Amino acid sequence: MPVSSSPSPEKAARFRPALPPWIRVKAHCGSGRKELRSLIDGLQLNTVCESANCPNLGECWHKRSATFMILGNTCTRNCRFCAVNHGQAPLPLPDPEEPSRLAEAVLRMNLVYAVITSVTRDDLPDGGASHFVDTVKALKAKVPGIGVEVLTPDFNCERNSLEKVIHSGIEVFNHNLETVERLSSSIRSKATYQNSLKVLRYASEISNNSVKIKSGIMVGMGESDDEILKSICDLYDAGVRILTIGQYLPPSRDHWKLDRYPSPEKFAEWKKFALEKGFEAAACAPLVRSSYSAAELIGKKAC
Repeated sequence: MPVSSSPSPEKAARFRPALPPWIRVKAHCGSGRKELRSLIDGLQLNTVCESANCPNLGECWHKRSATFMILGNTCTRNCRFCAVNHGQAPLPLPDPEEPSRLAEAVLRMNLVYAVITSVTRDDLPDGGASHFVDTVKALKAKVPGIGVEVLTPDFNCERNSLEKVIHSGIEVFNHNLETVERLSSSIRSKATYQNSLKVLRYASEISNNSVKIKSGIMVGMGESDDEILKSICDLYDAGVRILTIGQYLPPSRDHWKLDRYPSPEKFAEWKKFALEKGFEAAACAPLVRSSYSAAELIGKKAC
């Protein structure tokens, strides 16, 4: 049975230190958010915005933008930072109609750029790579000219799975490093720092510059500034050219404990370091998440 690990924002506020003045999320209650909620429900889709308790949900939904989550809403791993439900196999097989429903949603939203992510599905032979491919193909067929970014799990470092996804017609391949090497084994479930770097190197080699490679980390989990700089360098050496760094906010008292709130000035230092290192684009700020303003980050408009 799936295990829910997503508390309400009210409960979350009781166990972590008060948010600093630079982390304030504006409430958005306009028609855009309501329309998107109705659309997602009507087409029986999942979004990582909800499943991961993203602090930017109101802003993005108000702008009629969302990151779609395929392959269900239950992950076969249980990372200590993540709010997504987790559970053990057997889980439902991928829904063959999901790609067409998702493409219909993107068409109705009038998007020119779509971000697709998923739970990790270690129970599937290819980790769900084929379902990513089917989804990308459905999008490209339904919405001519659509730009597609995928944020994938590690597919257990299977190069064949990565090749399927890289060659599916995407513009951006994203796989998150999540945290620094010293903390990775304690915080992540099964995934490792070196395996994630291997996935990114594979993606860079397979794409041969035809697809942009992207990754990101969270801060405030107990890492040092020097460890963050090392992670940035490791990502660059693996072929990553688009970087995101955001503030970790624990979803519940049972998740990994928050260590600090780095200042906006510190995020600006990391961005400056990354750009000087050679990254083509870097989004580094407390409320930055993997797919926040993803289209703008590569020079596109979301809608």
